[in-house]
Amino acid sequence: MNTAAAPKSPLLVLLALAALAVLLSLFAGLMGLWPSKQQASGDKPSTVAVAQPARQPAAWAAMAPGRVEPSGGEIRLTSQAAGRITEIAVAVNDQVQTGDLLVRLDDEEARARLLAADAEAAVRRRERDAEAAIGRPAADRRQAEDLVAASERAALIARTELDRTLRARRAGTATSDDVARERAALVAATEKVDADRVNLRKAQTVQGIPLPTRLEAGLTASRADVMLAEQALERTRLRAPGPGTVLQILPRIGETVAPSPEQVVIVIGDLSKLRVRAEVEERDVARIAVGQKVVLRTDAYPGREFAGTVATRAQSLGTARLAQRGPRRPTDLDVLEVMIDIEGGTPLLPGMRVDAFFRSEPVPNVEPATPPAPPKTN
Repeated sequence: MNTAAAPKSPLLVLLALAALAVLLSLFAGLMGLWPSKQQASGDKPSTVAVAQPARQPAAWAAMAPGRVEPSGGEIRLTSQAAGRITEIAVAVNDQVQTGDLLVRLDDEEARARLLAADAEAAVRRRERDAEAAIGRPAADRRQAEDLVAASERAALIARTELDRTLRARRAGTATSDDVARERAALVAATEKVDADRVNLRKAQTVQGIPLPTRLEAGLTASRADVMLAEQALERTRLRAPGPGTVLQILPRIGETVAPSPEQVVIVIGDLSKLRVRAEVEERDVARIAVGQKVVLRTDAYPGREFAGTVATRAQSLGTARLAQRGPRRPTDLDVLEVMIDIEGGTPLLPGMRVDAFFRSEPVPNVEPATPPAPPKTN
């Protein structure tokens, strides 16, 4: 006996509809991953596109590594003679002026040679004075030679007195006024040497003057030996070539130094104004000009910026000395050296490495680069 088919359960119908809805949603999601025919053909979509903000121009024209240094650079002084250091007359951060004694080497031998030369010159002068001069021009020449010798000795004494006074001021037994007085005396003595040498040249070129006698020539040779002995003594002194601040003192008393560029004794520099020596890559040279504003940043002061201005730029490219060598920086990479004046007071110190960011400003006397043409669209 056949029985009628039982009606389908409503629960099974609901499950089938739910499964169909899930399959339709998955199919719609997969279709959304593929661009529509309208988008693939490049046609504009029917919906209104949202306007994009205009791209802002770059704030920097170039960036370069740099190093802070004193105005005029760091002056690395080496010894002019080999010898043992017997005195270091300054300390780090001391202010020095032109000609101030920095280091003194053992000078016993140089002093002995100077004494011997002085004694020989004194004997030669007595012998010359015993001989009468021939004519007025010869007598004027003798007098001019004597004045030059005397002024040169006075300048040596004035320099020695200044060294002694500076040493006494550091010991607390002399004042700044005493030092200023000795400086003025040394300047006056040096000026007198120059004036007396000019007068000697005039006396030696008088028309009709007779040739020096043998005794006069012997005295001149002896005085030349005295000058050579004085110069040998002076080479045992290391003096400041200009005003500045003592930045480093490398050796110690008792050590032996030699006249070698690799053996630096003292480093000084003018800290009244600092500058940055930056190295700009060749591709950015056209974007750099004198007077351009620069922003300086350093890891020593994170979050702070220091203002600067391009003071000078080199006229030729050279080898990089600040940037680190590596696979991305071949050894034959050339750079342009640019000097940047730091504006105002700054806590930066000589030797600090900084990053220099050159502002994007119109560069005078430089032809602007032609922007590339936009790509054509079909």
